[in-house]
Amino acid sequence: MLRLTFARTAAVARAASHARTSGITPRVALQQVRYESSKTPEERKKLLEVRDDLQRDWDAKVITYEELKPKTLQPSPDAYLIDVREPDEVVQGSIPSAVNLPLSVLPNALHFSPEEFKEKFGFEKPRKDQELTFYCRSGKRSTTAADVAKRNGYTNILNYTGSWLEWTEREGKGSKSA
Repeated sequence: MLRLTFARTAAVARAASHARTSGITPRVALQQVRYESSKTPEERKKLLEVRDDLQRDWDAKVITYEELKPKTLQPSPDAYLIDVREPDEVVQGSIPSAVNLPLSVLPNALHFSPEEFKEKFGFEKPRKDQELTFYCRSGKRSTTAADVAKRNGYTNILNYTGSWLEWTEREGKGSKSA
């Protein structure tokens, strides 16, 4: 028992010494020693890959103005163009065929029943495999919305990062939604 305690103390001391020279706090170094001590190198590598996948930001496929424009001219019932700006921003105009689902309510809205969703937002709740293209004013909120959709099980997600600013620049002025 004493030998085991001494061995752990020595490992902690080595980790703390390494931590001081590498800028890692001793507490974090201790956690790393404990985490890695009972795993084989292959197990550690697999666990680190899983952790990295969970921590990595997910990015939706980016759609360009040229790819989006035809979709607005001939909208499909199987694809939604979702404006995640707040209603007071949408009053300034929106991309033709877009529906408004503000980012502030998106996470909860995706958990509504189809009936409740349609009553609240005025359009059918998207299916998990339905194409969803998100846009906002400048591309930041649309990226967040794509991430929220992904985390809620949606699989066919696009992000128009040019968003409203690029659309109005290319179109010449704001256009009212159809």
